[in-house]
Amino acid sequence: MHSLSFFQKLVEAEIQKLNFREDPADLYDPIRYMLSLGGKRIRPSLVLMSCELFDGNIEEALPAALGIEVFHNFTLLHDDIMDKAPLRRSKPTVHTKWNNDIAILSGDAMFVKSCQMMMHVNEKVAAGVMSNFLESALRVCEGQQLDMTYQDAASISINQYLEMIEMKTAALLACSLKTGALIAETSAENCDLIYTCGKNLGIAFQLHDDLLDVYGEEERFGKQSGGDIIANKKTFLVLKALELASSSQEKELRQWLTVKNFDEKEKVNAVKNIFMETGVKEKAEAEMENYFQKSAAALNEVKASAEKKQQLISFSEQLMMRQH
Repeated sequence: MHSLSFFQKLVEAEIQKLNFREDPADLYDPIRYMLSLGGKRIRPSLVLMSCELFDGNIEEALPAALGIEVFHNFTLLHDDIMDKAPLRRSKPTVHTKWNNDIAILSGDAMFVKSCQMMMHVNEKVAAGVMSNFLESALRVCEGQQLDMTYQDAASISINQYLEMIEMKTAALLACSLKTGALIAETSAENCDLIYTCGKNLGIAFQLHDDLLDVYGEEERFGKQSGGDIIANKKTFLVLKALELASSSQEKELRQWLTVKNFDEKEKVNAVKNIFMETGVKEKAEAEMENYFQKSAAALNEVKASAEKKQQLISFSEQLMMRQH
């Protein structure tokens, strides 16, 4: 079984080889820029790791792995527009560097390219791979819409939030693992189990992301610190704080969630103070661990080499310990 760094380097090298048209430059230059920003290439690495876990040929899985990474970057590009985010991986976002119209259209082109890449798999598995990919892509869109809807909602439950991140974030991680399994032509049972593993890992991953947004160092995280607070995102931290807050704390938090004009630093510091007083950081960490264990339990049931499964376990542990 190859190491995570092997898969990451392989994916990065293949991304560098991607050939986009030169004209129109305002359509394709932003795509090149977005993909050049780097990242940990988690999703394509999971495709390849899963394929190898089930004794498949990783060369056959490479086009689909790249397709999922291009799709993922398309979602980030459009998310940044909706969130009005100034930074992505410590660099200006596409809509900041160009403009919103260019960013929207370049994102659309990235989605088309991702579909083309996903089709370059063995004919035998192409229908299953595409069906899994398109259903997951739709789930991501549904999750993003719920995320936007919840920003203006008076109240949502923690269960609603967890269902939303299962769609927006976890669906693509689950899709990545199942894609590798489908290409390797393993059993339907293994495909379902590895999907469940990815789904729960994805929820844990997003909860960790929520924590990093508030408590991570901006330089290491590569995004604006407290961006979720500024954007009024109803994260697990916010919802748990509302649940545990005293009447005065709840009143203050709700004021910050509805105020239109504010100093960003003041808002972030005030909300972080309420988080500290209500102890929600520890609650979020416990919830993250709960989903991580669910992911591990599903992987444990997968019928595959224990040695190969250990690589995926190590990879999952690294995700949960990352600082950016």
